[in-house]
Amino acid sequence: MTEQTDARYATKKRNTNETKINLSLAIDGDGQAKLDTGVPFLTHMLDLFTRHGLFDLSIQADGDTEIDDHHTTEDIGIVLGEALREALGDKKGIRRYGNAFVPMDEALAQVTVDLSNRPHLEYRVELPAQRVGTFDTELVHEFLWKLALEARMNLHVSVPYGRNTHHIIEAIFKALGRALDEATQRDPRVKGVPSTKGRL
Repeated sequence: MTEQTDARYATKKRNTNETKINLSLAIDGDGQAKLDTGVPFLTHMLDLFTRHGLFDLSIQADGDTEIDDHHTTEDIGIVLGEALREALGDKKGIRRYGNAFVPMDEALAQVTVDLSNRPHLEYRVELPAQRVGTFDTELVHEFLWKLALEARMNLHVSVPYGRNTHHIIEAIFKALGRALDEATQRDPRVKGVPSTKGRL
């Protein structure tokens, strides 16, 4: 993991009767992922998110996946959102907004974010299949909603076309990483926080 010299780093834990999660996030990383989520498809997607967002992300999760992947996927979204919010601190000097289009073969995904301190998910995605392997694809929405809620950001996800469910979800996670990379970048022209309110 990249050594951190500023506050854009957070370590978070969540322990419940359903999951135990330890997570660390470095915003100013180089795309290194150390992931043990217990949900193989989610691990694959978060690896893509980390690589394309140029974050450093470490997750150790132990959940009740013998029931299904819901609790683990949801709780990782919660903890990742908490870590992102904490790592950003007062958000001074950041670009705030990010947008990315990512194609994956026949599929195209657009993700747009506003680190506004106002949580909202706009999810305009139709997934052709209910499962990819053993992963329930409705959990993509669950993960993104909890991420947006806990990071307190506007998150808009749109897929105008695509036939293969794996390709669609992969494009979403890559675009999410790239959009957040753009939004979290420091812009030397920004004095204070990028808001006429004086705070985010």
